[in-house]
Amino acid sequence: MRFLGWLRWVGICLLLALVWQVQAWRYGAQLEQQAAGHALALSQQRQAAFEQQQAEQQKRLALEQQLNASDQQHTQELSDAQRNQAALRDRLATADVRLSVLLDATEPAGGAPVPACATPGGVVHAAPRARLDPAHAQRIIRITDDGDNALIALRACQAYVRAVAR
Repeated sequence: MRFLGWLRWVGICLLLALVWQVQAWRYGAQLEQQAAGHALALSQQRQAAFEQQQAEQQKRLALEQQLNASDQQHTQELSDAQRNQAALRDRLATADVRLSVLLDATEPAGGAPVPACATPGGVVHAAPRARLDPAHAQRIIRITDDGDNALIALRACQAYVRAVAR
């Protein structure tokens, strides 16, 4: 009978060891599933981050191309304006063109009447005009040149801010 008692104890111990091993296998399988789930989630997060980075990079490239095109357009406008201004200055210097101003017909300048400039094909009853001194005309042209350049630069800055603010 001692042998049967001992055998019972061995059977109970083997049964407990078997149950313990089954629980360990189940727990190991759960850990493997959990690790696989975490690995899958991490992989999906990496893929999403990569796709987001690619999208941001494409946006940045598109913005850079748009800004380059805008910069080229404004540079072209500026060079056209400078070329037109230089041509006008040259025409003023060679007396091809003369600047004149309208005079107030009710009040003569300095008490002495200023004769109106006759233009070819002009009307006799045209408003009285006075020609400007070429040096003064050059200064006026320089001032308007600066104003034109400032307006072109302002438009370029506004286009840049609009493009970046999107």
